Amino acid sequence: QVQLVESGGGLVRAGDSLRLSCAASGRAFSSYGMGWFRQAPGKEREFVAAFSWSSGNPGYADSVKGRFTLSRDNAKNTVYLQMNSLKLEDTAVYYCAVKSRVGSLYNARLYDYWGQGTQVTVSS
Repeated sequence: QVQLVESGGGLVRAGDSLRLSCAASGRAFSSYGMGWFRQAPGKEREFVAAFSWSSGNPGYADSVKGRFTLSRDNAKNTVYLQMNSLKLEDTAVYYCAVKSRVGSLYNARLYDYWGQGTQVTVSS
């Protein structure tokens, strides 16, 4: 069993930065990967960024490349999402998730464990 607790969301202005944290318990770091998705009102949940444990490398959605950075602290079982140069369109509920099945990092159906979500709101 894996439990995920997100934190770090909030209300910021366009151009500001935020760092999201996801603390994992259980066997999150022995799964296939771990990362973040987001869902804006009226839209489907979309991939943001995730680590593949097999390669150790992160993958990013095109919309956040160059602005968001994924990092991890193995000792704390925590993954971080540093979000810089935030835009209005980054407004969403951000979910941490653990990928427990083989396949593409970008496929939400391969993630079986999800956090409760943290709201990120970017204002003009």
